[in-house]
Amino acid sequence: MRIFPEKRDRTNKKLIEGIILENYNQYYRLAYSYVHNEADAGDIVQNGAYKALRSGHTLKHPEYARTWVYRIMLNECFRYVKQSRLLSYESIQEENGEEAGYTEDAYANVDLQRALDALPEKDKAIVIMRYFEDRKLEEIAEILEENVNTVKSRLYRSMKKLRGVLSDGAGSDEGILNRETGR
Repeated sequence: MRIFPEKRDRTNKKLIEGIILENYNQYYRLAYSYVHNEADAGDIVQNGAYKALRSGHTLKHPEYARTWVYRIMLNECFRYVKQSRLLSYESIQEENGEEAGYTEDAYANVDLQRALDALPEKDKAIVIMRYFEDRKLEEIAEILEENVNTVKSRLYRSMKKLRGVLSDGAGSDEGILNRETGR
């Protein structure tokens, strides 16, 4: 039996609201890194916020609320990427490189973005959290509910894959250019 469950639920709800408002841009960037579409990223964050607020009563340890909300947002990204969705005219134009309501890409290096997209979802999440959000390995392990050594191994393996993909891509283009121009 819980003593004053309504008070704890209200306290959790206020805490979660504050965390969502404080970290909204971070959650948006996370979602955008998965879907590359402003509207979809906004939908993901909105759905994640709704789920976090709705299930605030299940938060057992308020000191872990920030990690709890981040994990909900990450799961919402994974859920969205897995679901099959209908293509809109705008998304087809964006995939073809045409301008459909110009959006500025947060990643200047398109090759890096494509290499990241080729990684498995959890490996991509680790790389993004570590290098784009400057999170500590211990914090990433806590969010993903994995051992720190597992996170380290996956991070280093992912970085090796990224280096290989990026160096192969750059080297092969330069090699073709050098053969064609004779330089």
